[in-house]
Amino acid sequence: MAGRRLALKSVDWVAFAERISPSQKSMFNALKTRSDAIAAKLTSLPETPVAIDWSYYRSTVAKAGIVDEFEKKFKALQIPEPVDTQTSAINSQEVATNELALAFIKTSKERITEYEQELKKFTNMIPFDEMTLQDLSEVFPEATMEKLHPLWPYRPISDV
Repeated sequence: MAGRRLALKSVDWVAFAERISPSQKSMFNALKTRSDAIAAKLTSLPETPVAIDWSYYRSTVAKAGIVDEFEKKFKALQIPEPVDTQTSAINSQEVATNELALAFIKTSKERITEYEQELKKFTNMIPFDEMTLQDLSEVFPEATMEKLHPLWPYRPISDV
């Protein structure tokens, strides 16, 4: 049973290794080594626990009836498996994160198209060393002298 559970929750170590930064390689290797050690220990265990030889204990224990009492209590013992309470929260968090990632990709693509248009504007414009002030104000309207210094060609009093 442990082997089947382990197979259901295996980790894709190659994909995991591609997503970590070089500064975290040592921590990743330590995690993988520890995980492999635990997985090896789990696979070495049998599917079902070894049955207890109650007749052996009846013959070796001096006090009569104690082994029968232990056997009865052992058979009545039921250890519940832990209930998974976190998977639904993790799945909802994954869905929300995927939505955020898709929104980020969409806005990034929009920014890329804006930047490509701006790059096209820069590649098609007249070189700076051949530009006149009029060409400069047409290409960069925000950098005109009237906007930089509203009293241009006069200097502000503070600069005199």
